[in-house]
Amino acid sequence: MSREKHSVAPLVKEFYPEYYSLHEYPADQCVVFTKVDLPWGILGNFGRTSIIVNGVTFRTAEQLFQMMKFKEAEQLMDIYKSGGLFLKHKAKKWENQDKRRADWGSMVVDAMKMCIQLKYEQNEDFRNELERTKGMYIVEGQKKGPDTWGAKLTDDVYAGSNLMGRLLMELRDNGKLEYHLPDNALDFIEIIKRELDKSCEVKVP
Repeated sequence: MSREKHSVAPLVKEFYPEYYSLHEYPADQCVVFTKVDLPWGILGNFGRTSIIVNGVTFRTAEQLFQMMKFKEAEQLMDIYKSGGLFLKHKAKKWENQDKRRADWGSMVVDAMKMCIQLKYEQNEDFRNELERTKGMYIVEGQKKGPDTWGAKLTDDVYAGSNLMGRLLMELRDNGKLEYHLPDNALDFIEIIKRELDKSCEVKVP
């Protein structure tokens, strides 16, 4: 799978044209998040805010989001057991093997909306930090070059798609993100439950 196929941009362009656009933000009017341990880090998907869905706990919104790409136990448990940035490498590995669900493009933004919404509902610290950004633009800062989710600082302006920042501002300003997912979007959670149950079984000789 090429780097282009890993990019969210073509999927957003095809399935979510309303979000396919570039934006510019004056740097002095921005709240910028990059790494978890830096200011505003909780706003990012790797922020240490667990999310519970149908009885299964996910360590971060990013873990939940990456797992929504897959439907088979091997891929799901490989990512579920991973932490930090490493889980993205695990997800890319399986994407390279064409294991990603076929309809991912048509649900990618809605999946992200669901993850952020649940994070908002279940984590007071995240809600409070998001509230503190009122009156400012929210930007996911990128260094090497802006990807679909973030923007890059050039001179005194952040420029890029900044899709993550825009979703966070939408959530902050409306208190809710509307999303629509396939009926089987969360079926993978039952697979995780089954696999976790297997690992806890005590075999009697």
